[in-house]
Amino acid sequence: MSGQDLVTLNVGGKIFTTRLSTLKQFPASRLAGMLDGRDQEFKTVDGQIFVDRDGALFSFILDFLRTHELLLPSDFSDHYRLQREALFYELDALVDLLSQYLLQSRSAVMEVHFLNRNTQAFFRVFGSCSKTIEMLSRRITMFLERPAALTRNSNSPVALPPQRPSHHDLLFHCGSDGNAETHAEVRYISIKPDNRKLANGTNVLGLLVDTLLKEGFHLVSTRTPASGDKSECYVFERIKSPQVLGMNKTPKSETTTIPAPSQK
Repeated sequence: MSGQDLVTLNVGGKIFTTRLSTLKQFPASRLAGMLDGRDQEFKTVDGQIFVDRDGALFSFILDFLRTHELLLPSDFSDHYRLQREALFYELDALVDLLSQYLLQSRSAVMEVHFLNRNTQAFFRVFGSCSKTIEMLSRRITMFLERPAALTRNSNSPVALPPQRPSHHDLLFHCGSDGNAETHAEVRYISIKPDNRKLANGTNVLGLLVDTLLKEGFHLVSTRTPASGDKSECYVFERIKSPQVLGMNKTPKSETTTIPAPSQK
């Protein structure tokens, strides 16, 4: 390989040497345009092209140019700054992948509100992860068992789905309206794949918590009931592990526009 095939960049004081072909991966980008001297933003000093930008973040830019993949450290937190750098270099494909990366790595939060009142227990589940709410709505069934005096077939409890006030909400309750002497209605809760029908609110809460834990959530906090309020709040969080994101082999055309946060 001849020296003419290589180029040295000084990005914010950090020195990078790479192939010309690497910087020309995306002809519409400013990195490709700087090689012919058309862009006055870049100056050549002592044989090096000086770029007055963040050198640490440029290492990720260069890695993307070499591999067409986005792989960031697990403790990386400068996603928006890196996206700003990608916008500066006019690398639309990288801007797009960073947007996907941010969506993947966003944590999901779920809250379970639990209220025990007399012989009944009330539940409200809501959060930022609509997919988890959908999953729970398919698994949770309420069984309403009425006294024989009110129904022709007392051996066939009525199955009811939980209430859905919104895409991010579930409401259901269990227990009895009264005592055995009044022959009150009883609501049981079943959560698949567990086949038990539970009327005790504490048992239902335990099964619901187990279900969320198996879905990758972790209990991060509980709220102590305020004076006069018997409700309890359990907060769960699930942090997704971002995968390596790769783009299509064919770079995006010059006319492609990727939505991204505006620069200030």
